[in-house]
Amino acid sequence: MASLTLFQRAPYSGRSLESELDEQWMRQALVAAREAQAIGEVPIGVCIVSDNQLVTVCGNRTRTDCDPTAHAEIVALREAARKLGNYRLTGVDVYSTIEPCAMCAGALIQARVRRLIYGAPDERAGAVISRFRICDTDFLNHRIEISAGVLEAECRALMQEFFQTRRGRIVD
Repeated sequence: MASLTLFQRAPYSGRSLESELDEQWMRQALVAAREAQAIGEVPIGVCIVSDNQLVTVCGNRTRTDCDPTAHAEIVALREAARKLGNYRLTGVDVYSTIEPCAMCAGALIQARVRRLIYGAPDERAGAVISRFRICDTDFLNHRIEISAGVLEAECRALMQEFFQTRRGRIVD
């Protein structure tokens, strides 16, 4: 008598479903970063997700919009608020290719996002862990769950390539 297999177990990858989903969404943010780079912007991308459903994907637009506040995080928060009909974005997850700056970290707090997932640290201006700890400080009334280092090598390489090219250096 042959046995009946109702389902086949996927091989164990050693990674959680959350980390696999984080990589999936970070890849969307990387696409937005590359699109921003293609139009002359600093290649930073952001993906906002609610209940594992895509809300928006945006890249930097500071030069395009002639707006110093048009960082990818701010553009994405504005679009998500419009789409969801609320300036409070409780329950959303924000995926950023680079650690947010002070302005963007403050906006994430104001929006009350649930979780921030970022790729590479920004040692010069990062305001989540590298230079400041805006997203989880005891002084503010909201704290954001933080996950760092998702596809870090890929996110870092994109930024390094951009700045090396901009400075006229040849990238290997």
